[in-house]
Amino acid sequence: TVVSVLSGNRNFEGRINPDVKMNYLASPPLVIAYALAGTMDFDFETEPLGQDKDGNDVFLRDIWPDPQLVQDTIDATIDREMFLKDYSDVFAGDELWQSLDTPDGATFAWDDDSTYIRKAPFFEGMGLEPEPVEDVKGARVLLKLGDSVTTDHISPAGSFRSDTPAGQYLVENGVERRAFNSYGSRRGNHEVMIRGTFANIRIKNELLDGVEGGFTRDFTKEDAPQATVYEAAQNYAEAGVPLVVLGGKEYGSGSSRDWAAKGTSLLGVKAVITESFERIHRSNLIGMGVMPLQFPEGENANSLGLDGTETFDIEGITALNNGETPKTVKVTATKENGDVVEFDAVVRIDTPGEADYYRNGGILQYVLRDLVK
Repeated sequence: TVVSVLSGNRNFEGRINPDVKMNYLASPPLVIAYALAGTMDFDFETEPLGQDKDGNDVFLRDIWPDPQLVQDTIDATIDREMFLKDYSDVFAGDELWQSLDTPDGATFAWDDDSTYIRKAPFFEGMGLEPEPVEDVKGARVLLKLGDSVTTDHISPAGSFRSDTPAGQYLVENGVERRAFNSYGSRRGNHEVMIRGTFANIRIKNELLDGVEGGFTRDFTKEDAPQATVYEAAQNYAEAGVPLVVLGGKEYGSGSSRDWAAKGTSLLGVKAVITESFERIHRSNLIGMGVMPLQFPEGENANSLGLDGTETFDIEGITALNNGETPKTVKVTATKENGDVVEFDAVVRIDTPGEADYYRNGGILQYVLRDLVK
């Protein structure tokens, strides 16, 4: 098994490299020590890191610096003048920054050929007044997920391979594999980011048996074959089918990653139904016009007999059109054999401000309308 050891704080599975599934955090000296050892299966107390010029074993304890040596090195190499010099012209930029062409005009000049920054469709078709909130009818399950799904599972930020939807998009647009960079570096291009949504190599969609990664079943096709999440979402959009995501406990935990909510929305997901939400991601979903719902207390998808093959109707959110935020909405899940599962889902729109955001289709639309008015 290939693993990594690093001193940074980005140790999510697949974050360092899509083929490296385990990443261990350590202090900088330990990172070097493990690099010298070449394996995690190593006992620093009893196994030498190598030999000196005379053939004697050298252990980690022999080369580990003591605190005073570290402090003496800092005192001898770092002073106030160093920072004053380096930051004196920090806003001037280097030669590359200064040589960039600066377009004229009061608005940003979008480049249709750019694979880094593209105009996102958040405001397409937006009117001065928001459209009435509608119930969700005939929705399909894009993913059925378990507990502790993090924002890194939902929206990875590391590198990606050329055979992924994001990689294929870049290749089709003339980008060589060595120039892919990472999801994080291309966060200004929604075409890359939505292709990376729910694409973590370790995410487990329970619609599929024994499959990890950004895959699902596409119920727009006969026998609902396996497809990438992005491909299936595009087919659902073409068929006019809204989507829902089913989750477990602590959905959206981890760092507050805006694209975890943006990507979810752009894939066509109208509601996320879970046992519980991480606070910030729940708020971010509302900010992108996605309805956060919770199963009744003590219930979950499995206890209700939901396997993700059902068609979902969500009724009652239209109360927002009358200035009211419903405490619950009626969810009806119809199975392929016609059996029906009904339950009242708790609406996790917790404040009047969040209700305003959702009523406007999201916080971006709310702010823009407010500025125009």
